[in-house]
Amino acid sequence: MHLTRRQLLPLAVACAATTPAAAIETRNLETPAMNALNEIRQIDYTVIFARDMAAMRHFYGDVMGFQLQRELGESWIEYRVGSNTLALTSHGMLFDDAPPRKGALSLQLAFRVAPEAVAACAEALETKGVQSILPLTDQAWGHRTVFFRDPDGNIIEIFAEI
Repeated sequence: MHLTRRQLLPLAVACAATTPAAAIETRNLETPAMNALNEIRQIDYTVIFARDMAAMRHFYGDVMGFQLQRELGESWIEYRVGSNTLALTSHGMLFDDAPPRKGALSLQLAFRVAPEAVAACAEALETKGVQSILPLTDQAWGHRTVFFRDPDGNIIEIFAEI
């Protein structure tokens, strides 16, 4: 019987768990191509392909109050959100796919805050005319959440671990 490297790895781990460490020759059975993607540590930026660029710019810049990072013309704008970048672009710059139909759910963004800030964020958005779609709730999985939609219909979650 011939085993592949992928099949051997779980066996090697199982043997290591039952064999004294001194008796094990340590070898990495993964190839460089298999573990290169393990170097990814975080999402650096997210790009939203906006259906209504003007409304989306207003929402993320004025309503959400995200700091403008840079603007590369009418079809590309970046906001700083913590250590990440949230970019808005129009369909057709690099990729010319048809936009999803209006009302088609395509994206959820979850923004983490301190537990006491979830209610304050919800109130601030509602004061600016943004209605929650799911009210402030302490979820069974340990998050306090409130959900909204941006002008394109994307789900916006404000949450905290509790």
